[in-house]
Amino acid sequence: MQLMRRGDARAFEVIYDRHAAVAFSLAYRMMSTRNAAEDVTQEAFLSLWRSGARYDPARGSVRTWILGIVHHRAIDALRRNKVHDRRRGGDDSVLERVQAPEDTPAEAARREEASVMREAIDTLPRDQSRVIELAYFGGFTHTQIAEMLNMPIGTVKGRMRLGLDKLRRRLAGEFA
Repeated sequence: MQLMRRGDARAFEVIYDRHAAVAFSLAYRMMSTRNAAEDVTQEAFLSLWRSGARYDPARGSVRTWILGIVHHRAIDALRRNKVHDRRRGGDDSVLERVQAPEDTPAEAARREEASVMREAIDTLPRDQSRVIELAYFGGFTHTQIAEMLNMPIGTVKGRMRLGLDKLRRRLAGEFA
């Protein structure tokens, strides 16, 4: 990291080789499409190259830091897509003329459930939604989340429990 901080491209290449696969895997799990995951991973590594000086070894491993960057970039991309979809959503005539091949009733139901779930998660306090997103969309364990966020594991578990309780109450009638 010290070499990369000084602009050493070879050091960056080593870091990329070690962590790109797991970074892409996280992005893919969150974004659900290969192209979007590639974009998020590329943005994350560009950000890492530009801000390598901000890495603090006292807060966790390089991998944890990189995965945190990927996670934030993916959430930003998902939010941008949501706003973009809302802006485009007003033209129903386009949707009527062009049917997507995957627009089956099952896929439509899955998308509706995902939309309802995303809206419910967005209503949670940020500290609760963040641990839930890391666990369920990022696939991280409580221990990994505690390391990433630099907080005690009990705090992570407490925020997770509170957030899931709120989601359960909010969604009780939605998926029954």
